[in-house]
Amino acid sequence: MSTARRRYASIADTAAYLGVTPRTIRQMIADGRLTGYRNGSRLIRLDLAEVDASMEPMSGGAA
Repeated sequence: MSTARRRYASIADTAAYLGVTPRTIRQMIADGRLTGYRNGSRLIRLDLAEVDASMEPMSGGAA
């Protein structure tokens, strides 16, 4: 049995990871596309494995 370790990142680090702004990450948390984990009243972290899993492939070819 393998236990995957969570990789938590700040909002700024997650934004850099995805190539978007921190404001975009906050909006994605607010609308439910990403899950933020709060530790205390201000500290918010995101699990990078969940961020990767939330990505959906796009079809780019013509039918």
